[in-house]
Amino acid sequence: MALKIIPLTASIGALVEGISLAKPLQDAQQKAINDALLQYQVLFFRNQPITPHQQHAFAKSFGDLHVHPLYPNFGPELEEIMILDSDGDHPPDNDQWHTDVTFIETPPKGTILSGKVIPPVGGDTLFASGIAAFEALSKPIQQFLLGLKGEHNFVKLFAQPRHHYEGRGDPKELWEGAVKKNPPVIHPLVRTHPESGRKALFLSQGFLTRIVDLQQAESDALLGFLFAHATKPEFTVRWKWQPDDLAFWDNRVTQHYGVADYLPNRRIMNRATILGDKPY
Repeated sequence: MALKIIPLTASIGALVEGISLAKPLQDAQQKAINDALLQYQVLFFRNQPITPHQQHAFAKSFGDLHVHPLYPNFGPELEEIMILDSDGDHPPDNDQWHTDVTFIETPPKGTILSGKVIPPVGGDTLFASGIAAFEALSKPIQQFLLGLKGEHNFVKLFAQPRHHYEGRGDPKELWEGAVKKNPPVIHPLVRTHPESGRKALFLSQGFLTRIVDLQQAESDALLGFLFAHATKPEFTVRWKWQPDDLAFWDNRVTQHYGVADYLPNRRIMNRATILGDKPY
């Protein structure tokens, strides 16, 4: 059965039907998913009750996987599958616009999120297209941004130890070690997609602290404009989760925001993050 791809907005997002992700991908299926990801930037799959091992296998078919320095995971055999478990006593820290793991030199190319415990109401995730946001800018502004670079800092989003990290040991020690191993890095403000060649704003609002070579006031003003512009509704899609939904997004050209309107209810998501290359 051929995959059915249903676009969700004019800028970003598509629903994919006609496949079980619990089974190994055929070559044609993998190509179809990758092609759809390049076009729509985030793909959604309903009713995919996959295990952590199956999620690992699916993600691994697209590349090597990242191990997050803080979040708990499924142990040595599945350390690449991290657990995002939030409730009233353990509020999330992803309720802001961000791109995953831009605090390393080679940020991930993709993220796969599986919904395991979904609150009765709320807990949606919004995604924003950096491609659509860049292409909507005037040509002079586009040209100006092409020469700029930004500093991405781990501690902007992960500002302090959190109870989330208890599954990996002492939260304070784990956090201090992660801070030491992840000093600030520099990435272009606009990156070129290595497969499609399209250009996108690469902002990662959760980690991007400043534009280098600009005065602080200039950097603050420009970033304020870009952060607001990049998340305008016309560049976004909002996904209402159901149990066993799965989302697969292109981390190179998107930001996302986990809406924290479900507390004190619980929300559990399993995440796999596919390693990428150095932005250019």
